[in-house]
Amino acid sequence: MTNHAQPPADPYQDVPTTVVFDEFSETATTLTGLYNGRAKGAATAEEREEWWSKAMVLRDACRAVRAHDRDQLIEHIALWTRKIEELESSERG
Repeated sequence: MTNHAQPPADPYQDVPTTVVFDEFSETATTLTGLYNGRAKGAATAEEREEWWSKAMVLRDACRAVRAHDRDQLIEHIALWTRKIEELESSERG
């Protein structure tokens, strides 16, 4: 009989929270870069403002999460990773 255990809720269970915070920061930096790139390549001022606004919301979210709040760090990493994947997928066509 094979054990089909569910994946752990904390994909970083074997690493310290400081490492999770580093991943949080890296993920935020990657997403910010994608937003800024989209803003620079925008065809209109409105589109540029939309991407810049997303970057500012992301910045504010980063500032709101405490470095030791592991659950929030992980939640944001997952959310931002999905957004990165969506943006990168749309770039490929």
